Amino acid sequence: MTLPHTPDPKPGDALAADALPIVIIPRVRDIGAFEVRRALPSAHRQMVGPFIFFDQFGPITMQAGQGQDVRPHPHIGLSTVTWLFDGKMYHRDSLGSEQQIAPGELNWMTAGKGIVHSERTPVEERLRPHQIFGIQSWVALPKQHEETRPAFEHVAMADLPLLSDIAREVRIVAGSIYGATSPVKTHSDLFYADVKLKSGARLPLPVEHEERGVYIVEGSLEIGGQVHGANQLLVFRGGDAITLTAQGDARFMMLGGEPMDGPRHIWWNFVSSSKERIEAAKEDWKRARFDIVPGDDKEFIPLPPA
Repeated sequence: MTLPHTPDPKPGDALAADALPIVIIPRVRDIGAFEVRRALPSAHRQMVGPFIFFDQFGPITMQAGQGQDVRPHPHIGLSTVTWLFDGKMYHRDSLGSEQQIAPGELNWMTAGKGIVHSERTPVEERLRPHQIFGIQSWVALPKQHEETRPAFEHVAMADLPLLSDIAREVRIVAGSIYGATSPVKTHSDLFYADVKLKSGARLPLPVEHEERGVYIVEGSLEIGGQVHGANQLLVFRGGDAITLTAQGDARFMMLGGEPMDGPRHIWWNFVSSSKERIEAAKEDWKRARFDIVPGDDKEFIPLPPA
């Protein structure tokens, strides 16, 4: 597959006046070892397609002996998506999965009716100073799959489609975009891609999905005559012709898909179309009814206060 090219705009051409996006500035949250930038959910937008949670963690340099320790905690009604730009993490879950993840690799965990997992810095990484930088996102499951059996899938970098030319690189993380499809199993029509553009390079945002967003990780993008910098989530109307132009080298995540089949409730690590299902999950975690994580069962994150 090859990447599409955008023809040069003509003066006075209405299609050249790209629609301006909703701009979401992530909230900065302290999670202990470091801060994260939370773009979704926000007061402006709960979801973009099925994406209901979107956190940037890092970049941060940790000293020898330090590491990230996300203790065992539960999920329902969603898939978690871990994507690293720098550093390594080690995943364990209540299915017995154990997997180290490195930049360019994909960890996709479907919680369904309930799963518990932990994510920690590998022991060997803690022996020396190291960086950690990445995105943790959640994809809400359609109603018919909210109570599906939990599952975990790891996809190596070599198995994720890469579309590139001299100035552009698009790694397909999940779903389909530009005619290429990631091998990871999803339960809804979506797209998720890691994009790098050289300075001045242009890329059209696909129009086949109704809900579309761009999260700028590094550098700046010019869209419709306006320049947007790093750490912003840009959300676009469906059907509008959008061209992304790099101002200097830029890196960003493209995400979106079809609208969810109804509203979703989100509380702590639980997502559901039913408030009653979330209350049941809270009680299950409080009473230790979730499965344990083999090899990481000595501690856990307690249920937050209501």
